[in-house]
Amino acid sequence: MAGQLSRATREQIRAANDIVEVIGSYLPLKRAGANFVALCPFHKEKTPSFNVNPQRQVFHCFGCHAGGDVFEFVKQYENIDFPEAVRRLAERARIPLTYEKSDPGSYGRPLKEQLLQIHEQIAQRWQNALASEAAGQLARDYLAQRGVSAEAIQLFRLGAAPDLWDDTVNWAKSKGYELSLVEQAGLILRRTEGDGYYDRFRRRLMFPICDEQGRVIGFSGRVLPGDEKAPKYVNSPETPIFTKSKVFFGLDKSRRAVLDAGYAVICEGQLDLIAAYMAGVQNVVAPLGTAFTADHARILRRYVTEVVSCFDSDEAGQTAAVRSLDSLLESGLAVRVAVVPSPHDPDSFIRAFGSAAFKQLIEGAEGFFDYYLHRLCATNEVASDKGRLAVLRSMAEAVYKTGNAVLVDKYAQKTALRLGVTPDAVRAEFGKFSRSKTVRPEAAEESAPETAGPQKPSPSEFWLLKILLLHDDLVEWAAAHLDPAWVEHPVARQIIAQRLAAQTNQTWLSLADFLDECDSPEMRSLVTEATTENRAIPNPSQQLKDIATRLRNQSIDRQLVALMQRAHQPETNEADRLELLRQQQELRHCKRQPIQG
Repeated sequence: MAGQLSRATREQIRAANDIVEVIGSYLPLKRAGANFVALCPFHKEKTPSFNVNPQRQVFHCFGCHAGGDVFEFVKQYENIDFPEAVRRLAERARIPLTYEKSDPGSYGRPLKEQLLQIHEQIAQRWQNALASEAAGQLARDYLAQRGVSAEAIQLFRLGAAPDLWDDTVNWAKSKGYELSLVEQAGLILRRTEGDGYYDRFRRRLMFPICDEQGRVIGFSGRVLPGDEKAPKYVNSPETPIFTKSKVFFGLDKSRRAVLDAGYAVICEGQLDLIAAYMAGVQNVVAPLGTAFTADHARILRRYVTEVVSCFDSDEAGQTAAVRSLDSLLESGLAVRVAVVPSPHDPDSFIRAFGSAAFKQLIEGAEGFFDYYLHRLCATNEVASDKGRLAVLRSMAEAVYKTGNAVLVDKYAQKTALRLGVTPDAVRAEFGKFSRSKTVRPEAAEESAPETAGPQKPSPSEFWLLKILLLHDDLVEWAAAHLDPAWVEHPVARQIIAQRLAAQTNQTWLSLADFLDECDSPEMRSLVTEATTENRAIPNPSQQLKDIATRLRNQSIDRQLVALMQRAHQPETNEADRLELLRQQQELRHCKRQPIQG
């Protein structure tokens, strides 16, 4: 499948993926005049500056200056390369990819495709084992004992890995796969002594891990009763298609519910998530284990601005909830905590008290700092000086991570009330902590003005860009009368030169095709900004002529200054000075002439 993707196929894929529909499947878009807007997924912001133009099929953020077409959005949002973005959008539109013979491997993804195929097929094999084979009986009994319904088993594609050392090895051989490739998939391991391989997953309940498109990219295997000495969970290793810290279990099924609810519920384990999802709390995700990373927080920030942590009630689960705070705050997410009464986890709580009680628990989740203050007071002896000091230090450290002075003061008062001391005393102690700590960079960013982007073109140059990119009928006049050298801004000059050349060479097809030819992010950003901005151009034909005259005259003024400076240099002889004077007179005469046409 190696080779160059044909232009016709690429344009077919682009045309079949309306940018509003595609971005709308990731972000909650709202209509704003001719455009749609949302909070930008590529930087932190409180008011929407991310615009999608349905007519031009481009997006642009006026805060961080990201911009491009539908391919560029998927590429940036999913953190994948261009060929992978094309492939995903082709799958979305059910368009088969056809390639032209060209540079080998330029668009082909043979390794990833083979790994995805292997994962899909082994998932089906383990599903069949759970459903009907004797090797799946232990897993079936366990799921029945945990109250997991047949509907849930089918929806989440649960499976069973047989209690054999070579079941997957033999399965791979029967399918004709090279065992070295199956090893790369993380499904088998090379023997340390002698030749051959053995299965990574044995005698385990298997949970397929899917990417946000629902493709199986890894597995998590849970130990079954009778093998308690083995690790509780074994996950797939890092592979070309699987990075543990960047994947949530269940997000492929819950993403729409997360968007609709406006917040995400974070559970600790796969069975907790399945129980919550089947109980009607479908805006739920689970990291693989209790480790919650900055990548996890950034993924959630694409969808929502608030999360509810619902980890297990044991010490490990509650500690994990506290540890997740840094990553969540760093991404600008508001945090609440739903405390499941001991000794339950979400799964056992739902089985004991029902779905309505669990929904009420989630809806009543308190803010993180209220939860944390309660936890600190419960785990420290607040009647002693040592205990009060521990509470003060921990609360100060936590609230100062927000960089929010209002929150700091609010929880200074609440802490004072819990400890039975004056608010002023707690403020003073909090103040000592703040002076001993460096303000986190993220807090400084939040209080600072919007990050300045790259230097912008002058208003005249920007309006010229808009006219040339939005009014194809005026470009012929511009190509005959306008010199790109008149434009000072280097990126704007390059864009204008390419647009005029496309007109002269009759190679202009569309704005989307032109974006493909832009060879730098700065060019793409300026093109999308000019074409996404809402301001209409009054009388564009006259505007073009006026701007061209203005830019020409400004260019002449710059040349005149340079000639005058040379004429006044001591080393300039009289003959050269007279020549420089003649050139100045010609430029002044040219400046007085209108641009014809």
